[in-house]
Amino acid sequence: MKLSNQAMGALMMALQKSLMEQSDITGALQQFNFSVDKNEQLVVENPPVLRFVDNDDDSEKEKIMPKEEDF
Repeated sequence: MKLSNQAMGALMMALQKSLMEQSDITGALQQFNFSVDKNEQLVVENPPVLRFVDNDDDSEKEKIMPKEEDF
């Protein structure tokens, strides 16, 4: 069994966040819900949510990491 590209991205985002915040990554990893797709690859069912401020209107927006089938 291997990680899907989506699961790899979710893990990398968790790692990047923990490095930026200088925090422990284990809490983020424990929150992940994994499943196996039709190709027998692990997928994260609840990937991290990206929050950012749009400089045009200063409102906070959310982007959810796309799943493998979105590509």
